[in-house]
Amino acid sequence: MDCEALSLAARGDRKMIAWFDLAARGEAEVVTSPMTLVEAYDGRTTEQRWDWVLSRLQVVDIGRDEARQARRLLADAKLHGHKYAMDAVLAVIARQQKGQVTVFTSDVDDLEKLVPDTIVVKKV
Repeated sequence: MDCEALSLAARGDRKMIAWFDLAARGEAEVVTSPMTLVEAYDGRTTEQRWDWVLSRLQVVDIGRDEARQARRLLADAKLHGHKYAMDAVLAVIARQQKGQVTVFTSDVDDLEKLVPDTIVVKKV
């Protein structure tokens, strides 16, 4: 889940909340990076609402190995810079997940360059 998808969930978007409800029932996992949490918070969301959203998320630890993988993905796609950095980290996280993986993003074109065809990329 990218920043825009997380922001939509925090604002109560029904489609995003439906995914969070599935996660609460153990039928899906909603996964993101710690950087996405920082990027998505806009100050208008109450702490109570933000805590509710966070309680339904799995936040994946990002370290040196993941950074290296993200850099390699960018290099392979001939992309670079801060415009693509968050997408590359999200792509690394998506690639680490088991089973059917769907990435919700506002940057479909960018993410599709960074993940294999087996990962579904959906526009939010």
